[in-house]
Amino acid sequence: MNRDQKTEIISALNDTFSKAKFAVVADYRGLKVTELEKLRKNLRENDAQIQVAKNTLLRLAVKGTTCESLSDSFSGTTAVAVGFKEPVGPSKALAAFAAEYSAFSIRTAILDGKLLSADDVVTLSKLPSREELLAKLLGTMSAVPTSFVRVLSAVPQKLLYALTAIKDQKEN
Repeated sequence: MNRDQKTEIISALNDTFSKAKFAVVADYRGLKVTELEKLRKNLRENDAQIQVAKNTLLRLAVKGTTCESLSDSFSGTTAVAVGFKEPVGPSKALAAFAAEYSAFSIRTAILDGKLLSADDVVTLSKLPSREELLAKLLGTMSAVPTSFVRVLSAVPQKLLYALTAIKDQKEN
């Protein structure tokens, strides 16, 4: 690999790290290519990607980004998973993959400039996704007016039941 190719790789990685909201450093030693492709597919579905690069190139690429504190964990066989929207989906995919394949281990992560441990990533994966939280919020917001309408409609309904009962009583 010549100097120009390395510069292109560094600039592409730097662009990726600049856009990232969530990044995870993992060790993938012993994984087969087909297994890593399975992880790539799962991450793509969650608007994330995983990249493998030389540690020196990764160290140069994270300079000047919010992921700069990850540079200490670039050693050995390093794969970096990067999420661009929300961190829960990618962390669920990574935690599930790490549980399924013992050769894959999460080293550390970064979320909004804060360094996270591997246990923090697993904890993050147990949270509901953004869509689930929005659905719960919408359910809560629609429950209040619905209950209010039921309470308001109960008063005339009970009056109607009372008048019907009086009418039936007078007919008998």
